[in-house]
Amino acid sequence: MSGCPLESRVFKALANSSRRQLLFALFDAQPQDGDHLDPLDLLVDGATTDDLAAIRLELRHFHLPKVADMGFIEWHRESGTLSMGPNWEEIAPLLQLMHDHRDELPDR
Repeated sequence: MSGCPLESRVFKALANSSRRQLLFALFDAQPQDGDHLDPLDLLVDGATTDDLAAIRLELRHFHLPKVADMGFIEWHRESGTLSMGPNWEEIAPLLQLMHDHRDELPDR
């Protein structure tokens, strides 16, 4: 997927609400080099135990591999943690723009 044009990768990453939420949470967390965050810690605001199992399954088998393949995150499967990937700077300006104008964007 990293061979796709930049715009295509960025829009595919942001097209899904779970991936969008994950990328915004990582953006808001602003991890420093070497910081590794648990994706569930970024996404589980008010989730029930059943929700957590479903979120974990969906993240692990679909969303994390997809966004990692795009290079926007580095996902460490063994530890279950993630960090900003080598292509993070390609998506960061759009995340910043959307973050700065979040009150003007539709809720979804």
